[in-house]
Amino acid sequence: MSSTLMVQARTIASKGDLRNIRSEGKIPGVIYGKGLASPTNISIDAKELALMLRSHANAVIEVDIPGAGKHPVMMAGLQRDALSRQVMHIDFHRINMNEKIKTAARLEITGVSPGEKEGGMLQLILHEVEIECYPKDIPESIFVDVSNLAMGEHLSISDLKLTAGVEVIQDPSTVIVAVLAPQKERTEEQLDAMADEAEEDRKHYEAAQAVDIS
Repeated sequence: MSSTLMVQARTIASKGDLRNIRSEGKIPGVIYGKGLASPTNISIDAKELALMLRSHANAVIEVDIPGAGKHPVMMAGLQRDALSRQVMHIDFHRINMNEKIKTAARLEITGVSPGEKEGGMLQLILHEVEIECYPKDIPESIFVDVSNLAMGEHLSISDLKLTAGVEVIQDPSTVIVAVLAPQKERTEEQLDAMADEAEEDRKHYEAAQAVDIS
């Protein structure tokens, strides 16, 4: 369990009540999932929530649910204001620590590639990958070592060094980072094609997840 988040119970409220909650520096939310008799409406301190989102949004956290005790949960949904991007509502899903789950892990580049030293441009195609593991094994990030990456070379998901118990569930051949030749030697269409390939892979995964969420 990486952290504990304090929550308060709240009743189902009108739009005016929700505005009052936010004006008090809190964010309304709901907790649901297996092991709970029914969804529980909560509010959370906005500063504590912001800290959690900045540090590790995909972490397993413990919440003390009023009337239901302490439970492990993960963020399942986040609503933001379209203009201000302020968090307006958050959903948490109660999980079973003894069952594998699917979530996302952030990619973190380490090292300096020889290709960059020769004038190439390092391009991170994927910023995170979808993984499956037990909740206790969720990594804060997956390191991508580019210190041996020459000009024109790339690393794929299959090249990632994963900790025990963690499996990436995307296509192993998906490119995650590449050292591109100077811009004048590579067209904008080529760059867009690489980005489109990564986006298409993400959409396929999300479509599969839509029918797999319990």
